Amino acid sequence: MGNHLTAPDAAGAATTALPTGRAPKGTPVRRRPVCRPRDTARATGSGHAERVFLVQAAFAELGGSAHGPGKIAEFTGLDDSVVYRILQSGIYQRIFERVDRGLYRLRTSTAQLAFTALDHRLDGAAAQTVLRELRMATDGGLVFLYMVAPFSGAQRQCVDMAVGDSDLAELGMTTRDVLSVTRSLRTGASGRTILAYLPQKVQQRVLAEPVPDQAGPGVYRDNDALSASLAEVRDVGHALGYEECMAGWNSCAAPIIWDGAIMGSVLLLKPKPVMPEAPEAYIEATKEAAAELSRHGAARPSADEA
Repeated sequence: MGNHLTAPDAAGAATTALPTGRAPKGTPVRRRPVCRPRDTARATGSGHAERVFLVQAAFAELGGSAHGPGKIAEFTGLDDSVVYRILQSGIYQRIFERVDRGLYRLRTSTAQLAFTALDHRLDGAAAQTVLRELRMATDGGLVFLYMVAPFSGAQRQCVDMAVGDSDLAELGMTTRDVLSVTRSLRTGASGRTILAYLPQKVQQRVLAEPVPDQAGPGVYRDNDALSASLAEVRDVGHALGYEECMAGWNSCAAPIIWDGAIMGSVLLLKPKPVMPEAPEAYIEATKEAAAELSRHGAARPSADEA
């Protein structure tokens, strides 16, 4: 008998031995397809899909306005040519856009994906219930719900509150103060709580911003002290503020995290004479309110994952 070779199947494994000699005349020869490595990845689709997701995630992790294929390749560990092909394909799929020669960024149309993902995650009535319960548990404290602002970069925005009959005048603030002070992530317990869980590149950008002129006397002006406070927030799961946003008011805040991403924070605010130091019961109530809002927004495991 002549020598035999083995032919790989679609998974690359050896299959039926094929003779090396010529088959007898008139005998049909069945040729088995030989899959090359690139065909193997294409057969399942998972390899290519994972690479696409890696490139998309790189833009979020790297921060900044735009990046080239080389930078993305270095960050993801993918080949430059693979990244370039994904970017080019993404342009036609309206996922990426080329903003300059060799530089790309995510299209704003990708925000629609985020809005769709957030839709129905948190019912307004449910959030208001959580905030009111926190107000009751803290003996009439002023409670605010801050979320990461979607259209103003690394800032925050107050989207709901439980303050009873209180208004801005009672807090000694004007609408201008609210827009200039409480939106900064480097000011106040709620801002620092959000900032603590953002990527380091975003933190550095916020630390480079000036302290709002209207900030309170307790605001962190030294960046080293501010950075240390962020590490403490991550360690204990909450932040305490002492006259940071305005004189005469102290605060406690805890993070709202959905699927591993920081979305906002719950803030408890009380006059300094009433709360010179936040009692442990107030801190735990604030953290539980934030945890409840986190549970409302987190993805539920499917039946297959359960």
